[in-house]
Amino acid sequence: MNKMLKYVVTVLSIVAIGLSTFCMTKVMQIPDPGKKDIQYVLYLGTNDKDTNEPVFPPEEAKEQLKKILIQRFGGYTITDANGGWVGDDGTEYQEYTLVIYLSDTTIDDVHSLCDELVDVYRQRSVLIQANETTTEFYSG
Repeated sequence: MNKMLKYVVTVLSIVAIGLSTFCMTKVMQIPDPGKKDIQYVLYLGTNDKDTNEPVFPPEEAKEQLKKILIQRFGGYTITDANGGWVGDDGTEYQEYTLVIYLSDTTIDDVHSLCDELVDVYRQRSVLIQANETTTEFYSG
């Protein structure tokens, strides 16, 4: 019985070493959690701040934004959304909204972009969320 127990312990030890080596290999492929990044998510309304009428039709608003983002960042990730709110007078407003995702940039570059967006889309503001994340540009 004692010989059998030694055999089982040896086999389990070998399996544990193999599993830990396999797991360590997989862990090393995950982005370094110590290397934090900020992902900025911007919410850009497309209704004029004064008239509450669309500044551009939805497709034109999106195309304008694509051009600005390509020029400033060399690329873009955007999605469509619909926003709504109740004004001071109780009126309910709806507007087509563009959501912009930016990584690998600075808050100064984001603010500079928002200055342009406020002007082009005639907005009072652009909502900016800054989310701490780990970013990896994976290439195989």
